[in-house]
Amino acid sequence: MSLTKLNVSLQNIMNNETIEYCTENPLKTEELGFLVASEINKPSVIALFGNLGSGKTAFTRGFVKALNPEAEVHSPTFTIVNDYSGNGYNIYHFDMYRIADFDDLYSTGYFDYLNDNKYLIIEWSENIAEYLPDNCIKIYISRCDNENVRLFKVYGYNQ
Repeated sequence: MSLTKLNVSLQNIMNNETIEYCTENPLKTEELGFLVASEINKPSVIALFGNLGSGKTAFTRGFVKALNPEAEVHSPTFTIVNDYSGNGYNIYHFDMYRIADFDDLYSTGYFDYLNDNKYLIIEWSENIAEYLPDNCIKIYISRCDNENVRLFKVYGYNQ
């Protein structure tokens, strides 16, 4: 599916349908993130699932650029959460790679971020799956046969 057809397909997210996209390189992955952010019309929790090097941070970089073009996105591996708020948006980027249990998660302040008017983009969501809100958008990223190609499976709200 071409990225140019994304705006039509993103309505499917709102209708709880699953949609799939392939990106051929990191720049196309950023473009996909940008287009997804451009189409989501309300603050949301975006849960990213995928192995190391699957494109989670590249997707996030594009997503954040759509909302706050001045932000410089870096993986929050050691800081756990980066704040990219600005341009009228509250955007928080979590990396849950090192989160092993409820106490670890609680110590990050994660639950305090789960209120209205915030975009949360969460890498390594598989580590906190039982604590994700029911109405989050889940995106599963996997590598394809070609090393640079990524498959994105996007599950809408309440799936």
